[in-house]
Amino acid sequence: MELEIKNIYKSFGEKEVLKGVSLRAEGGKAFGLLGRNGAGKTTSIRILMDVFPANSGEILFDGKPIDYSKVQFGYLPEERGLYPKKKIIDQLVYFAELKGMAHGDAVKSVDGWLERLGMSEYRNKRLDTLSKGNQQKIQLITALAHDPQIVILDEPFSGLDPVNAMLLKDVVKEQISKGKIVLFSSHQMNYIEEFCDSIAILSGGKVVLSGDLHQIKRDYPRNRLVIRSEQREKILQAFPEAKAGEDGSLLLKLADPGRKQAVMQRLAAFDLDEVRVFEPSLNDIFVEYAGGEV
Repeated sequence: MELEIKNIYKSFGEKEVLKGVSLRAEGGKAFGLLGRNGAGKTTSIRILMDVFPANSGEILFDGKPIDYSKVQFGYLPEERGLYPKKKIIDQLVYFAELKGMAHGDAVKSVDGWLERLGMSEYRNKRLDTLSKGNQQKIQLITALAHDPQIVILDEPFSGLDPVNAMLLKDVVKEQISKGKIVLFSSHQMNYIEEFCDSIAILSGGKVVLSGDLHQIKRDYPRNRLVIRSEQREKILQAFPEAKAGEDGSLLLKLADPGRKQAVMQRLAAFDLDEVRVFEPSLNDIFVEYAGGEV
């Protein structure tokens, strides 16, 4: 399976929100869609799901214009939207039927997911009697019960305790292993780094960086060294251009990457715990390309 958003433009009145956005996600892999608030993430997702049309551009599935009558989406929105006063089983079955499932199949699937997520005891409870974390698990079931080909998770780990976060991780890995297209949108970079093979960073309605995450990291200039030592102050005296990190490390940027070996020889005079080439985190990359902290 392959999903492609191709050269999408979208305006609301005079405001141009998307300016030629193009993305490609593959089955069996997770794709991270990143950007600050207002960058165009939500608009892209809504166009992808056919909530409203783009002004121009196209959505392709396996190389052809997507047929929304045949391709199923599962969507976990950042803003949860279930009925607080309704019984959980009733609304979960209702949402599965809206996605085309027969009643009996919907009940069977929902009960299977309730058991999978440790929620069977709440089957006949009202949603508003559950904790926030358990309400989120119920919302997740609405996204997965109908067995969609494309799963979109918008801030899926927000508000989850460590135990429920681990459970959700297992579910996400399971969906990826089944060959589904899983699209993440999150500000929690550690989860994006853990799951996503590819990313796209949106800024001002444009894709400012996209591609394989590991390759993006490898392509960064290898001209910075991370140094850890008990002789930190002495190293700073010898290398005044080095910068002290909050974690006790030093970051030394080389004006000439070709002098790496010479610098390493100078550093060998100190009692070192660690010296390695700096590899940027996804948060470092995001700050550089999206123009601000998450």
